[in-house]
Amino acid sequence: MGEEIKKAERIQTSVLNAAEKKALVWLAERQPAWMTSNYLTFIGIFGSLVIFAGYVLSNQNINWLWLASLGFIINWYGDSLDGSLARVRGTGRPIYGYYLDHTVDALNEICMFIGIGLAPFCNIWIAVIALIAYLLLTLNVSMNAHLKQEFKLTYAKMGPTELRIILIIMNTLLIFIPGFREIFNYFAGFICAALVLVYIVSVLKDLAEYARLDPPKKWNK
Repeated sequence: MGEEIKKAERIQTSVLNAAEKKALVWLAERQPAWMTSNYLTFIGIFGSLVIFAGYVLSNQNINWLWLASLGFIINWYGDSLDGSLARVRGTGRPIYGYYLDHTVDALNEICMFIGIGLAPFCNIWIAVIALIAYLLLTLNVSMNAHLKQEFKLTYAKMGPTELRIILIIMNTLLIFIPGFREIFNYFAGFICAALVLVYIVSVLKDLAEYARLDPPKKWNK
């Protein structure tokens, strides 16, 4: 399993990938000696809890969305930098890191999507369906990493970082444009439908490829 994870090719084709990679290496090289990948992972988890709190508290005052946006930045810092720090320092643990990263990612996604669903401007079922689609995409990534050593981190030029930025922009619009709160569900529904569509297309594409690699065998009676 460890060798399979090591050999998996990381495929990143997101819009911000090149700039983000340089920024993460720059940040990793400047982390204090006491900072470890595990600490950064916990910072990422803390960020997702801040996101959840910000969205829930927006029921009391819309300005709590600033807290949710701050949570996205904290989450990006911890979640994106933990692996970069390990690679820069040569301290990567492919088996342990793979398991921890995917476990934490699932918990982070639950906090984010359910938090949005509990905010006053989003239908909870839209958030739940979007969460399910996102988790299914994550599962598909994990299966492909095992079956064809392909660790695809982005779909349709979009990755977790781009999604965070979109949600921060939406939070800002919700704060400054009251009318946007009335139509937010349409934007959320569009993102939800896009995630479902990307998942279906990805599965059909992967299934066709696996059918070619592993064709049906004749049964000799």
